[in-house]
Amino acid sequence: MFESANLDHRVDKAAYLREMPKLREALLNAQFDLNQHGRFPVLILIAGVEGAGKGEAVNLLNEWMDPRHIYTHAFFEPSDEERERPALWRFWRALPPKGKIGIFFGAWHTMPIIQRVQGLISEGEFGHAIHEVVRLEKMLTDEGVLLLKYWFHLSKSQQKKRLKSLEKDPATRWRVTEREWEYFKVYKKFIRVCEPFLRRTSTGEAPWIVVPGADARYRALTAGKHLLAAMRERLDEKPVKQLPDRNPPLLSSANSTNVLRALQLDQPITKPEYQKQLQKWQGRLNLASRDPNFRNISVACVFEGNDAAGKGGAVRRVTSALDARSYFNVPVAAPTEEERAQPYLWRFWRHIPRRGRFVFFDRSWYGRVLVERVEGFCKEADWMRAYTEINDFEGALLRHGVVVMKFWLAIGKDEQFKRFKAREKTSFKRFKITEEDWRNRKKWDAYETAVCDMVDRTSTANAPWTLVEANNKYHARLKVLKTLTQAVEDALDRVAKEAKKAKKK
Repeated sequence: MFESANLDHRVDKAAYLREMPKLREALLNAQFDLNQHGRFPVLILIAGVEGAGKGEAVNLLNEWMDPRHIYTHAFFEPSDEERERPALWRFWRALPPKGKIGIFFGAWHTMPIIQRVQGLISEGEFGHAIHEVVRLEKMLTDEGVLLLKYWFHLSKSQQKKRLKSLEKDPATRWRVTEREWEYFKVYKKFIRVCEPFLRRTSTGEAPWIVVPGADARYRALTAGKHLLAAMRERLDEKPVKQLPDRNPPLLSSANSTNVLRALQLDQPITKPEYQKQLQKWQGRLNLASRDPNFRNISVACVFEGNDAAGKGGAVRRVTSALDARSYFNVPVAAPTEEERAQPYLWRFWRHIPRRGRFVFFDRSWYGRVLVERVEGFCKEADWMRAYTEINDFEGALLRHGVVVMKFWLAIGKDEQFKRFKAREKTSFKRFKITEEDWRNRKKWDAYETAVCDMVDRTSTANAPWTLVEANNKYHARLKVLKTLTQAVEDALDRVAKEAKKAKKK
């Protein structure tokens, strides 16, 4: 890739001064159209070798276009706050909304490359990181993001000349530190790592564009023209008539196991026994949350279930055992305008807790494969690919040490009817029952099928679904509390064992 690139391109000053104003005007017009239509966001990744003009390119884009509609983020070493969360968290938080341009100076590709160059990760781990990058970028482009990736490049001799030139000028000397010279010393190793990385992460949806960086004028015109062409092409696209969804149902066989119908929903327990067990498990959860090792993990709990299944009551019994400063609840409703302007998982990524904290989602990212699927709020292709995207999302959480708990509270159709009627008659519960609840009840079978598909495709070894028989609220609350407590205790045991091993080394 680098060997075949001509790195000695030049543009004379007269040609640059002739072309630059026209290019700048066209970029501004494209940016205005993007902002007016708001159909998609533009995300620009800036990467490359040291001294190749990455910083100048970012400054130039902000100078040529309206900086009010450009979100520029430089990602260096993660801050303490960022280390407390999964590696992708800081990138998700910074994504531009529809109609805006985001510039990432360094992004998810930076750390795997540096770690591999420094020998901190194996070839296998590096390959896994590449696989994750490809899947992430595929998800972003599927969500409509125009993803543009620019790699600014110099040969080793060009890099040395550039660094010396910057070092010699008092106005730019500050830009050359020991780090730049350390990277120069490992230039060949850096290229050996970067070239296969770029090849394997350069896809049809998001190819890498190698920009020769020796000549500032050529560099500016090349990147600017490519950005303009990419934006203009997307902006000028005519809407394509949507084809009918023709994917076969996931549960196509009449003999497929229906995990919900296999549940024994009535699980009797007396109130005295419930109160005794409640006190026991709340006490254990409280002790676990105050364990010194809890500061090394976090917990994300998802509560899904039939309407009126008792999700809120189960959450309250859990949070009653915790210090109010150690958790927060996220009630999930229809997305806001801000949330609709972002990729689907954005609104969930931003609520991922730091270590030592719990988060409880009352409804969650599974809405895409449940309510959005059944009600037709998204295309079939979108909810079909959501299973993989959800598994990738939860996998990223798990690798960071997040305990992911997923509860489906199931009640029978007759029990739901009784609870709906009771809510209508109870003054302080009337707000809990709406016309939408009654309307959803008419689609009971469709939701049941969607739930079975969801459990089948997203119940993984490390993030399984816990199906909770909830006709008896006492049983449901205890099962949730007991399952969560045991999972937290198991995670604490793993952390303690890992700490012990590390100490021996």
